Amino acid sequence: MFDRKTYQERREFLKRKISSGLLLFMGNRESPRNYKDNTYRYRQDSTFLYYFGWSKPNLLAVIDLDEDQSVLYGDDFTIDDIVWMGAQPAVKSLGERVGVDKTGSLAELKNLLTKAITQGRQIHFLPPYRPENIIFLHQQLNIPLQEIPQRVSPTFTKAVVQQRSFKSNEEIAELEKAVNISRSMHVAAMKTAKVGMKEYELLGICEGIAIAGGGDMAYPGILTVNGQTLHNHYHGNTFRPGQLILGDYGAETSMNYCGDITRTIPVDKTFTTKQKEIYSIVLDALERCTAAMKPDVKFLDLHLLAAKIKVQGLQELGLMHGDVDEAVAQGAYAMFFPCGLGHQIGLDVHDMEDLGEQIVGYRPGLERSRQFGLKSLRMAKELKEGHVMTVEPGIYFIPELIDLWRSENKFTEFIDYGKLESYRNFGGIRIEDNVLVTNSGTRILGERIPKTIEEVETLRQRVA
Repeated sequence: MFDRKTYQERREFLKRKISSGLLLFMGNRESPRNYKDNTYRYRQDSTFLYYFGWSKPNLLAVIDLDEDQSVLYGDDFTIDDIVWMGAQPAVKSLGERVGVDKTGSLAELKNLLTKAITQGRQIHFLPPYRPENIIFLHQQLNIPLQEIPQRVSPTFTKAVVQQRSFKSNEEIAELEKAVNISRSMHVAAMKTAKVGMKEYELLGICEGIAIAGGGDMAYPGILTVNGQTLHNHYHGNTFRPGQLILGDYGAETSMNYCGDITRTIPVDKTFTTKQKEIYSIVLDALERCTAAMKPDVKFLDLHLLAAKIKVQGLQELGLMHGDVDEAVAQGAYAMFFPCGLGHQIGLDVHDMEDLGEQIVGYRPGLERSRQFGLKSLRMAKELKEGHVMTVEPGIYFIPELIDLWRSENKFTEFIDYGKLESYRNFGGIRIEDNVLVTNSGTRILGERIPKTIEEVETLRQRVA
């Protein structure tokens, strides 16, 4: 946990941005897996963590802008709880640790909210994503369930996004911890994967490293020979000669800051010629887009730069042809790159996207495209010093998409479907780093994670 001054200063920022009313912060509760007392691993709401620090269930908080005070609410544990869970700190001590003005019980919070409604005071809240928090708002604020999305506070949401988008030095240090643990996971995979092994065996090794790092996985890991499926969470395949393994996984630190790294490696100890050709295009896109990042550059432009690099590379292999700029403008490149170049990362692996992708990644005058592929770009607006981004170009050969577009004679002026046929079982390649935007450019976070063909193949030689 950071120093109490950090949390106090963060809350003071909100006080300067919003003039009156109550700011309501809803922490998360435990969530049952299959019965009440058997719960999923607990994960606190990231905005609650940002302003109040504690990763403990059944806590809520309020910043009373009119009374100029911050209050942490929760109920102390009873002896029945302690028998099962051990001694637990009192809510008062939790509040002191993060510098709130006072603490109170959940019953006192409900009384405060009831009184505020009676007085006509505005109660600001953020977009809820947990069903139990939606129900809480419905019951305590007398808002019909279907109206809750419309009653979210835009002012509160924008202020949180504005503040959390810029990572402090202490946050960057935590992110680097996450990246370095993630590095250990990926290096272990490079040294261990071999023919005949199951995907889940390798992923289990990686998950163990994340837990041994003091935290857990930052998100459900992707480790698959079917890398063309962007979010593939099936792990039952057996590694066979000639295949690629796409590993997209990262660690979350004990303070819940996330790493998000992707590497693609051969099942064999070396890449095939065809694999090297595609890999080189993706790596070129990663390096050139990272080099082009700096304050005031739109991430949308970097996405389009990546698309252009890939079209040019695929043209050299005979898989595409025609005018490069037109192939990008019309969206033909999305056959091979149907997703975005990256997203912000911090306390969430897709940082703040629970608050709304539109407000996090776009702005007035820069609206989201409806074009296939481009519509999946989560971040488009200008980069600023202190932003931390994933940069994750990829090339994917999706048989179902190939068949669909070919049957529709779509983009035949750009795509050579005849030559593409020999790649239909290729899979996919993605390479991803986590990058800090500095005042003059960028810095890739953490220790270097092997990513050149030579670096990867050198590690692959160590497999028994």
